[in-house]
Amino acid sequence: MNRQTTLFDFTKPQASLDKPIRLIELFAGYGSQSMALERMGVPFEYHKVVEFDEFAIKSFNAIHGTDFPTIDISEVHGKDLEITDTEKYDYIMFYSFPCTDISQAGLMRGFAEGSNTRSSLLWECKRILLELEEKPKILIMENVPAIHSQDNMPHLHKWTEFLNSLGYSSYGADLNACDFGVAQNRERFFLVSILGDYNYQFPVGMDLRYCIEDYFQELTEEEALRYIVKSEKAMDLLVDLDGKGELE
Repeated sequence: MNRQTTLFDFTKPQASLDKPIRLIELFAGYGSQSMALERMGVPFEYHKVVEFDEFAIKSFNAIHGTDFPTIDISEVHGKDLEITDTEKYDYIMFYSFPCTDISQAGLMRGFAEGSNTRSSLLWECKRILLELEEKPKILIMENVPAIHSQDNMPHLHKWTEFLNSLGYSSYGADLNACDFGVAQNRERFFLVSILGDYNYQFPVGMDLRYCIEDYFQELTEEEALRYIVKSEKAMDLLVDLDGKGELE
């Protein structure tokens, strides 16, 4: 993956984080984005987590050793994020909202402001950002590439224009997991917004070192079935049918 140099590389400064990081995760799920920071060795403090699914937040707390409560983003206000002392801390906010109504495998009802779709929960972030006196230095969003399809592009443009009005410089790109060492063809759109007039360059990909077969060990047929079929009764049935020659 080669990135073309632009005029902005020379006219705008590169953004940097030089203070302790406080992390805010909206639509947190089990915390895959904070997990990424952990694996990169980036030191940060779990500051605020917003997740309405009780099982997801239980998973988050179990994985990260935290104790955040379940909360719906519609009930969150700017003051609840407690963004203070920005001269001492750099705040990063993830807000990867549901792709349910954007994905081609989903409902495809879009995420227009006021549409009351699950994906339109993005606009709760607008309300929260408007309520904040001090704002996060970095905003990061990940979603499916269909977010910039012909039907959805006007709403994405409206969102980035809103961020621009708050003083953010935003940069978007489609990145594929297979270009970053993962043996999976998984393309996602990323939007990075930096408070101030800054330049940003997305990371350059790398050659894929492993393919999917490298992740599998030699298994007997019965062992393999145990990885695929979770129900013991279903697994026993498959073994029985295979023994009778009925799965040929």
